[in-house]
Amino acid sequence: MLKTPELAMPRTRKVTTVCNGRHKVWTDYEEAKAYFLELIMTTEGEEHERAECVYIQLAYYFMI
Repeated sequence: MLKTPELAMPRTRKVTTVCNGRHKVWTDYEEAKAYFLELIMTTEGEEHERAECVYIQLAYYFMI
């Protein structure tokens, strides 16, 4: 029997992000999280806030 977290995980690791009006399709959500985490650490102001918002959404989506 599968445990609940395994059932809740998406069947694919593919994810599409939209940031600054740019759509990007990632084959692995971990790569997307790493990219946006690096963007958070290297930017300031509005760009930092947008990257932070996308990162939080990625982390939350794959946590449930």
